[in-house]
Amino acid sequence: MTDLLSISDLSVTVRTPAGPLHAVRGVDLAVGRGETLCLVGESGCGKSMTALSLMDLLPGTARRSVGRFTFAGRDVPARGHGSIAALRGDRLAMIFQEPMTALNPTFRIGDQLIAVYRTHRRAPVAEARDRAVALLERVGISNAAIRLRQYPHEMSGGLRQRVMIAMALMCQPDLIIADEPTTALDVTIQAQILKLLKDLQADFGMGLVLITHDLGVVSRIADRVAVMYAGRVVEAGPAATVLGRPRHPYTQGLLDAVPRPGVHRPGERLGTIPGTVPSLIGGVTGCAFRDRCRRSVPACATTDPALAAVDGSAAVACVNPVPADAERAA
Repeated sequence: MTDLLSISDLSVTVRTPAGPLHAVRGVDLAVGRGETLCLVGESGCGKSMTALSLMDLLPGTARRSVGRFTFAGRDVPARGHGSIAALRGDRLAMIFQEPMTALNPTFRIGDQLIAVYRTHRRAPVAEARDRAVALLERVGISNAAIRLRQYPHEMSGGLRQRVMIAMALMCQPDLIIADEPTTALDVTIQAQILKLLKDLQADFGMGLVLITHDLGVVSRIADRVAVMYAGRVVEAGPAATVLGRPRHPYTQGLLDAVPRPGVHRPGERLGTIPGTVPSLIGGVTGCAFRDRCRRSVPACATTDPALAAVDGSAAVACVNPVPADAERAA
C-alpha cells in the first residue's frame, strides 16, 4: 500500500520555566489511503502533541522539527504553497476531543460548516449550504436544515461530535485525524460514532489516524497500531500482531491491565505497570521505560533503542523484547 501520509523523525519541544520539555521524540508514522492507524498510550505520552504537529496547530511555546513530511506523494514544506496550513481543512482534517470547545459558541452550526467549504472551494453560499445539509444527514442528524440554525450549546454532546465529523468532511479530505473523539460520550454513543467513522471511511476512501487510550476501541477499528510512551513510538505494526503478540514490555503491561472475558473473574485484580512516567524536561538518557520494566537490563540505562523489525511485520524499540511465544498474564 502506498503511504498517503509519511513522517519521519518528528520531534516537538515545549518551552517551560523548568527548561525544554521534549514532548515528542523522533517519531516515524505512516498511514495509507483507506487505512486506520491507531496511536495509543497513556495520557501525557505525546499522542495529542503528535496530532497537533501533523496539523501545524501547536501552541506558541512549542517548536516542531521533522526529518521528512510527505502527503499524497509530495513533500510538505513548513510554509507557503502546499504547506500543512494550505492542506488543513481541505485535504487534511481533524476531529477534536471536545467539540464544545472546538466549535465556536457564538456562531450557528450552519455558518461554521459553510465557512469551511467556501474558504477552500470558493463556492456560492447556496452550494455550501446544500453540502452542509447533505453531510449532516449523512452523519445521522435529522432535520438537518433546522439544525443549521442552532448554536453548539443547543445540541447534545453526541450531536456536536457528529457536527464536528460533518465539518471535517465538508471538503472530502484524503486524511482525517481524530483525537479521542469519543472520550466525553457515553458508551452507546461511543459505539455509534466509531461505527460512523468506519462507514464514512469506507464510503470516502479516507485514511484515518485515531488517537485513543482505549485498547478495546483499537481492537475493533485499527488496521495498524503505534504504541507511544514518553514521547516515542515503542512498538508498531499490524493490529492483530501488536495486540496478539506484544513484544515491548510496555505494550504487554497495557494489555495485561485490560479485563478479558473468560480469563479474568469478576473482582479479580488486573495487571499493573509500577512506577510513573519520567520527566521529559531536559531530555532522557537510555530507555525511558527502564525503571518500570521487569525486563530491564544494564544496557537499558545507556541505550535508547530505535524501532527495529521483529516477526517480519511489527517493529519494537527494546533491547530485551518479550519473546514471541510468551504467555500473557492471566
